[in-house]
Order: sequence, then C-alpha cells, then structure tokens
Amino acid sequence: MILGRQFADSMSMPVFLVDTEGTLVFYNEPAEAILGLRFGETGSMPVEEWSTVFTPTDMDGKPLPPEGLPLVQTLSNRKPAHGSFYIKNLKGERHLITVTSIPLEGRPNRFLGAMALFWNSNFS
Repeated sequence: MILGRQFADSMSMPVFLVDTEGTLVFYNEPAEAILGLRFGETGSMPVEEWSTVFTPTDMDGKPLPPEGLPLVQTLSNRKPAHGSFYIKNLKGERHLITVTSIPLEGRPNRFLGAMALFWNSNFS
C-alpha cells in the first residue's frame, strides 16, 4: 500500500486508494479538486462513509448503493470495474465522473486493496 500511495501521489489524474476492508487510505491532489476537500481534512474513511458521503447517483439522479460503485465491485470480486455516475462533492458541487477500478495484489497472490482512477466527465 505504501507503493500504491506513492504511485497515486505522483499521478496527474485523480486516484482513490482503499485497503482490503474498503477503508479509504488515500486520495491524491487531483482527486481533491473533484471531491471538494484535501485528504488531510478528511483522512481515512470506512467504505460505509466514503461510498455515501460523496452522494453518488445514477444518470437519473437516483442514489447509487455502495455495491453499484466500481471500487466496491472490485473489492467484492477482485476484478476491474468501470462506470460513470454523478457525485455531489463535499462543497455541494455536482460532477459527472467516470471511474475505472483495479485490484491491487502483492506476491504471492496477496490481495492488498484496490485503486480507482477517475476523471470529471462534465463537458460544459
């Protein structure tokens, strides 16, 4: 996870990093702009909190349950997942984001958590 955090910190696209239990362990500076707060202000969050605090909704504005989020899907089945949905960030701003999540595995076949790369898909 230390290497995952260093990798995420060096990326220019937003990255969200969670451990095997789904606890948010880090998001990088580009993610802060979309999420509305610096990681230092939010700190770690359990999956039950981060999967709802950013208020994810589908394209029709209906709330998405945690299991509808690509990162939660990756935690459940240890396979990559992808999707687009709206979030309302911690500043109250609404963003359409596209997310691709991947499992993080160490050697030998040791599940370490998951990483989500995402970007703002608003084209206005």
